[in-house]
Amino acid sequence: MSFGANEFAAKAGVSRETLARLKAYADLLTDWNTRHNLVAKSTLPDVWHRHIWDSAQLAPLLPPDARTLADLGSGAGFPGLVLAAMRPDIAVTLHEATTKKCAFLQTAAELMGLTISIENARMEELPRKVHDVVTARACAPLPLLFKYAHSFVGPNSVCLFLKGQNVGPELTEATKYWKMEVSQVPSQTDPSAAIVTVRKLGLRHVASQETARAGRRQPKGRRR
Repeated sequence: MSFGANEFAAKAGVSRETLARLKAYADLLTDWNTRHNLVAKSTLPDVWHRHIWDSAQLAPLLPPDARTLADLGSGAGFPGLVLAAMRPDIAVTLHEATTKKCAFLQTAAELMGLTISIENARMEELPRKVHDVVTARACAPLPLLFKYAHSFVGPNSVCLFLKGQNVGPELTEATKYWKMEVSQVPSQTDPSAAIVTVRKLGLRHVASQETARAGRRQPKGRRR
């Protein structure tokens, strides 16, 4: 059975205004993707399930009192831009190192009528700034992703990470260097994937800082 805008709206319970914003976003993504490699072309026919619903499933996990959100490695805007549309009360900052993707994010935000911030820089170069929520999808293996996220979290921050089939081994490796309160629930879009929730993230000891850099940029099992 196909999963389009109407099926998404029924699943996510969004308003007509929010759905209109996301439709405009999906159309713009399809248009830009003919000229720029924003997402895998093969995923566009299933964009509402593969990308938009996959991102939107984080919305119920956002704390009701959250006021700021940092999305790491935003790419084409998943999940950060989708969450910005669903929770306009949260100040969302998208972090993306690729300039052409930042241009797309800015164009999409303007088309959707959203006020967001975009940081066009490598995450290692950004100064520390605490946010209430940190999100990421297809960004990096957990040991490296925790290193990135550490610059954005405080004692009460929550991290919500969409992870693929390697989540188990990645989490095992990450816990060698990082201490945290962690839980995970199955993804609603992929039975082999999971949503990882992390609180109270911190290094186990100073020597871990260099070791925690290890890991590839893009893990198998979760592609944009």
